[in-house]
Amino acid sequence: MQAYSELMAFQRETEALGQIAGRLGWDQETMMARGSSNQRAEEGAAMEGVLHARRTDPKIAQWLEQTDESALSVVERANLRLIRRKYERTAKVPARLAAELARATSLGQGIWAEARANEDFVAFAPALKDLIKLRQEEADALADGGDRYDALLQEYEPGVTAAELSSMFGALRPRLVALREKILGASHQPEKLSGTFTADKQMKIAHTLAANFGFNFDMGRLDKAVHPFSNGSGQDVRITTRTVESDPFNCFYSTIHEAGHACYELGVDAAYHLTPLGCGVSMGVHESQSRIYENQIGRSEAFTSYLFDLMRQEFGDLSVADAEAFYGSVNRVGEGYIRTEADELQYNLHVLLRFDLEQKLLSGELAVEDLPTAWNERFERDFGFAVDKPSNGCLQDVHWSVGYFGYFPTYSLGNVYAGCLNQAMRQALPDLDASLVKGDTSPATGWLRENLQQHGGLYEPRDVIEKACGFAPTEAPLLNYLEEKFSAIYKL
Repeated sequence: MQAYSELMAFQRETEALGQIAGRLGWDQETMMARGSSNQRAEEGAAMEGVLHARRTDPKIAQWLEQTDESALSVVERANLRLIRRKYERTAKVPARLAAELARATSLGQGIWAEARANEDFVAFAPALKDLIKLRQEEADALADGGDRYDALLQEYEPGVTAAELSSMFGALRPRLVALREKILGASHQPEKLSGTFTADKQMKIAHTLAANFGFNFDMGRLDKAVHPFSNGSGQDVRITTRTVESDPFNCFYSTIHEAGHACYELGVDAAYHLTPLGCGVSMGVHESQSRIYENQIGRSEAFTSYLFDLMRQEFGDLSVADAEAFYGSVNRVGEGYIRTEADELQYNLHVLLRFDLEQKLLSGELAVEDLPTAWNERFERDFGFAVDKPSNGCLQDVHWSVGYFGYFPTYSLGNVYAGCLNQAMRQALPDLDASLVKGDTSPATGWLRENLQQHGGLYEPRDVIEKACGFAPTEAPLLNYLEEKFSAIYKL
C-alpha cells in the first residue's frame, strides 16, 4: 500500500495545480484586463509545462507497477484506472507540444473574442489554423495509427467513437426534423415574450434561480462572460451567464444550465476531492446534468409557473397573459442562430452541424478559409434561413478558439443521457411537479445527486448512466419526451 499512498499524495498535488490552472482560465474570461492576454498565455503555458511534467513523471509508472491491485478497494482501483489512463495518454504528447497548445489556446481565445466583436472571421483564421495544426499533431501522437477524431474524443467521452455517435445522431435526426416540420406548420403558435428587461434585475433573478437549483454560494460565485461556462470542482466552483435586455431567457437558462454543471461538481462525494474521482466522469455525463436541470426541470410547465411569478415580481406585468402562455413562450420553437439559445427541439441540429464540420477540419478535408461558406451553406440547409453575420455563424462558439475538437458531440450525447435520466427520475418521483411549481427542485436535484453525481469518476460514463436509470442509454426516451411535450404545447 505504500506505493499507492505515495502515488495518491503526488496526484493530490497535481489535481490542486490543475484547479489553479483552471482558475487562470476563469479569470481570463471574467475579470482579466484585455491587455493582459499575452502575459496570461505565457502563464498558462508555464503552468501546463509543470502539469505535463508531473503527469508524465516516471515515478507514476513505478508506483503503478509496484501497487498490488488485489489489495485495493473498489474506490482505490478506480483511482488507479484513471491515473493509468491519464498517464498513458499524456505520455504520448511531447512536453513541447503541450506547452505550445496551452499558449495557442490562451491567445486564441482572446483573438476569437475580438474577432467575434468585430464580425471579422479573417482576423481569427490564422489562430484557428495554428490550433488545428497543433491538435492534428496531438491527435496523431495519441491515435497510434488510428482515427484522429476518435483520439481527441477520448479526452471528453472515454470509450465512445465517432462512428457510434454518428449512428446515434442519425437515429435522432429524422424524428427531430419531422417534429419540427409539424410544429412550424401548426395553427397554434405560442406568443413570444417581448419587452425590456434590465440587466441588474436579470442578474438578481439569476442568483435566485442558481440557489433554487442547489448552487452553493459559499463555495462558488456567479459572474458574467461572453460565453457562459462553469469552472472548478470540489469546494470552489464558478459559473457565468450573460444578459440581453430583450431576452431574459438567455440569462436565466444559461444560469440554470451552468448551475447543473456546477452542482454535479459540488455533489461529488467529498472523500473524492482532489483525486481523479473528484470531478464529473465525462463531458457527456456532465451535459446530462446541465441539460436536465435546464430543460426537463427548468423548462417544465410546473417550474415555469414559478418563474412566471418570479418575473412578475421584478418586472411587473408581462406581455404574456398567464402561466400557460408563459410556458409556451419559454418553449417556443422559432428561428434562431445561436446554439446556446436554441429550443430543445432544434438544439441537436446545431450540434450535428459542428460535429460534422470539425471532423472535416481535423482531417484536412475542409480548409479554414472555407469554414464560413461551409457553415453558412449547412446552416441554411438545416434551418431554412441564411446566416446574417459571423457572430451568428462560425464565430459564435468559444470551443474551437481553445482547441476543443471532439467536445461538441458530447452536448447531444448529454441530451440523450438526460432523456434517459428524466424517464427514470419521473418514475421514481411521480409527485415532482408539486414541488417544482413552488420553485423547489430539491426532490429532482437530490435524486440526481444520490443516483449519479456523488459517484464522480468512480464508474465509466455509460455505466453510471445505466446504474442510475436501470437500462442502457438510448435515444428513445429523449425523442419520446420531446414529441409528447411539444405536441401538447403546439396542440398537434
